[in-house]
Amino acid sequence: MEKRVIFNEDVCKGCGLCVNVCPTSIIKISETINIKGYHPAYVDQQEACSSCAACGRICPDGVITVYRPTERKTAS
Repeated sequence: MEKRVIFNEDVCKGCGLCVNVCPTSIIKISETINIKGYHPAYVDQQEACSSCAACGRICPDGVITVYRPTERKTAS
């Protein structure tokens, strides 16, 4: 399974906006502290991600990258 959402956890300040907008509720706030002293957000269940990009759009610091799965076309 390829990752659909990647957080730059070293830069995330854990504001929680992404947690609130995630329609599948798979984004959590970590109990660990990053290099800046914040509890960063992370994706708990990549396979449940719908790649809607709501988290990436709301992130004020641009620490979230969302990938949409590519559909493989088969020869007919």
